[in-house]
Amino acid sequence: MIEDCKITRRDFLGSTLLGAGAALLDGVTPAQILAAAQDDWTGYGGIGDYRYSNGNTLEVLQAGHRMRDRAYGFLGDAIDTGEIYDCAVVGGGISGIAAALFFQRLAGYGKTCLIVENHPIFGGEAKQNEFAVDGKRLIAHQGSAIYLVPYPHSFIARFYDSIGLHTPKLSYQKWSGAQPEMIVGRTPYEYAGLSRGQYAFWFGAKFGQKPGMWIVDPIGKKLQGAPISENARKELLRWFSGEFSGESKFEPPKYEGDEISRQLDAITLEQHIMQRSGLSQDTVRTFLSPVEGGGSGLGPDALSAYCDYAADLLHPLDDGSGEAVQMFPGGNTTIARLMAKTLIPDCIAGPGTVEGVSRNAVNLAALDTPGAPARMRLSATVISVQHDGDPAKAEFLTITYAKDGKLFRVKARSAVVAGGSWTAKHIITDLPATHRQAYAQFYRSPCMMVNVAVRNWRFLQKMGITGCRWFEGVGNYMDVRRLATVGIDDATINPDSPIVLTVKVLYAYPGLSTEEQGQRGRAEMLGISFREYEQRIREQFDAMFAHAGFDAKRDIAAIILNRWGHAYLNPQPGFFFGSNGKPAPREVLRSAPFGRIAFANTDLAGAMDHRYSILEAHRAVSQLVDQVLT
Repeated sequence: MIEDCKITRRDFLGSTLLGAGAALLDGVTPAQILAAAQDDWTGYGGIGDYRYSNGNTLEVLQAGHRMRDRAYGFLGDAIDTGEIYDCAVVGGGISGIAAALFFQRLAGYGKTCLIVENHPIFGGEAKQNEFAVDGKRLIAHQGSAIYLVPYPHSFIARFYDSIGLHTPKLSYQKWSGAQPEMIVGRTPYEYAGLSRGQYAFWFGAKFGQKPGMWIVDPIGKKLQGAPISENARKELLRWFSGEFSGESKFEPPKYEGDEISRQLDAITLEQHIMQRSGLSQDTVRTFLSPVEGGGSGLGPDALSAYCDYAADLLHPLDDGSGEAVQMFPGGNTTIARLMAKTLIPDCIAGPGTVEGVSRNAVNLAALDTPGAPARMRLSATVISVQHDGDPAKAEFLTITYAKDGKLFRVKARSAVVAGGSWTAKHIITDLPATHRQAYAQFYRSPCMMVNVAVRNWRFLQKMGITGCRWFEGVGNYMDVRRLATVGIDDATINPDSPIVLTVKVLYAYPGLSTEEQGQRGRAEMLGISFREYEQRIREQFDAMFAHAGFDAKRDIAAIILNRWGHAYLNPQPGFFFGSNGKPAPREVLRSAPFGRIAFANTDLAGAMDHRYSILEAHRAVSQLVDQVLT
């Protein structure tokens, strides 16, 4: 956290515009002008390996915008490193690291690979925040969170096993203390206490409540006393109790591309919810947006209805125990670390086990060792990937990247572009019109993951809840969660325990187009300083919980903001299977390499799920090996 001095939104935007203008000059750069404001926007980053990489930091943001705006100068001035690789991978997230692993395994002994990653540490959105609170180390995810137990011997199960994830089901903290045990889930997304009465809805000024009011056990109490219309009350009870109208008539899709999935892709998720549950549009937009479309980043009005089913069609193992959904303390950070350790064994000390990569620090120097078959270059922003000549005949690619204020270039026989669609369409300088038109249909929206470390959660216990939901302000919900006992010291949890409460902030503007919502959301998220967000969060927590003894000044130990400017792909109707006789935009990019370049990233699946990141990487590398490198 930072001290109580404030910077206004006008001042912050003014300094940002001043910095952008300075990019046109030969003197001071935007980074230098805004260096003093770094903490005013990026904010506190915690401790540990990820302390300088909480979401898109100001440095990463500025580098990305300079790449987009082609503000790095003449590519011919780039320093030639003299390096030649068999494959260059753009992006060090889960898809990029998976691509490098598959290249090692499929291309044959002695082949070389370089990953170029723009953040200070690998992982993409699979990163974590770490806190030290009252002598305890606390961990929470920055983005990618959930993994699902796969069927034994399936492709994903075999991949997990190959990186050291041998036991997909985890053990979790047990309840301790003198208080009666409360309902605590294993993720911050399951509303574990809702069906057991240990959950609450908060209604504030938007509903005429000053101060706000709580409805504890809203389903059990049938929302009696809630400051909403009778119709909304009935509809919400039907929704949260799962009593959907026409439920017996609806059959979910059985596989990707079947008739039902294509029908769903032709309508919005909002239309599907209204048809299936009998809810009014007003109820959906007031109370369910953006949460019910949150897996794809926006409210249901902006998304293809197939979004709600795409991840399910990877068919995780559901043995009836309800334990298919799993989560490490730092989310899928652990999976990214296992992958990196497998690719470059010396990058993390100790054994290549879940516990080993969770407890031991990353050795950044080991990631980019000269002569190693696989290397990873961090804080390096790729600004150009181009064939050396005609893409149909070229034998090499030139990859140009910016690092430490200078431009460098390397050669590669092939490349996997595993970064997001918002950068890929800018950096491939000879990309054909068909691919550019396809990328123009990839819409992205921002997300901010707010991790609030509190010294205890006795205030929630006093209210008799472990989770809650609200309909205005910053974010929409939060839940206490019991952590998997991996890489942590506390095997138990109780209301006296310090914990991290995660608030997921999405930016939905129902009624606007998918593209407009993403643009407006980014403008809002990027235009607010850390101090202002911190103040809003503290005031909101005080407004909601002061009556239960909570005091933000005393009880909040630290706040970390993880801002992701392009966190989610937002598939509009027709994204998955095409519309009006035109092919789906993702298939243009998935069908074959463009010259010596293949495309990966979960964007191409249309579902924000790390399993798709892995599958898309395997497809891309297989295409290169079969069609380009033979």
